[in-house]
Amino acid sequence: MEVDNWLAQFRNYQPNDFEMIYDNWIQQSFYKVDPGIKEKFFSKLDDWFFHTHAFLQGTSFQNEARGRILTVGRVLAENIENITDMKKELSVDQLTYIAEQQIARGRLYSFAQGGLTGTGGWLLLGLDYPLMMVMNIRAVQLVGLTFGHEMNHPYEMMISLKVFHAATLPKRLQGAAWKDLINEVNNKNHPYIFEGEDRLTNESWIEQPLKQAFKSLFILTFRKKVFQGLPFISIAIGAYSNYHLTRQVTDFALKFYQYRHLKHEEREG
Repeated sequence: MEVDNWLAQFRNYQPNDFEMIYDNWIQQSFYKVDPGIKEKFFSKLDDWFFHTHAFLQGTSFQNEARGRILTVGRVLAENIENITDMKKELSVDQLTYIAEQQIARGRLYSFAQGGLTGTGGWLLLGLDYPLMMVMNIRAVQLVGLTFGHEMNHPYEMMISLKVFHAATLPKRLQGAAWKDLINEVNNKNHPYIFEGEDRLTNESWIEQPLKQAFKSLFILTFRKKVFQGLPFISIAIGAYSNYHLTRQVTDFALKFYQYRHLKHEEREG
């Protein structure tokens, strides 16, 4: 099974010396921070993610994407009336086909937005990180919707945010995050209420914002190296970096919802 082959990368992954030193440095750095300040910082960050998820549900972009998903679904199975019918009426291959359409569009948006950021304007650089987080949260939502899960339900909202969080972790930490996600959906007791740990961010997640800071630094460094009036190196850095992150997030999300769908079919069968 393709998902099993993908999961093998986590089982076989061995962190190198640099990653181990980096982990230790992060832990030591945050150990020195006042626990109250640390708690407040990550709590505010989590709140921002929750509010962003809720905001996206009411946007016209999301409603239009939802309509496109249902339209394609009805072409494949005329009995589909709402999102939850998707997982009942379509096979995992059909759902994957629809999800990949959404994913391709999301990656294109990230590539374009990253290239625009690479022009080096301070406003664009300042907006880049929150925009990337919003776009990737939305990408996870669309994959979840395609596989028949209503994102406005508290349980599915929390699962999609956990998927987003896991997908943005360093690769050496994704295996443990994947296991936690699978345990959560396998041991679900209530269809709408999330009963697990509702915290998202912590010290281990800080690597992602640090990568963003380095990307911004590189863009600023190369923005004056122009060719025919454009800073092509900075544009390439921004476009590739944002595309790479969205590819990482959407690959993880697609594999998670595929795995979840297949396991549900096994139980129902």
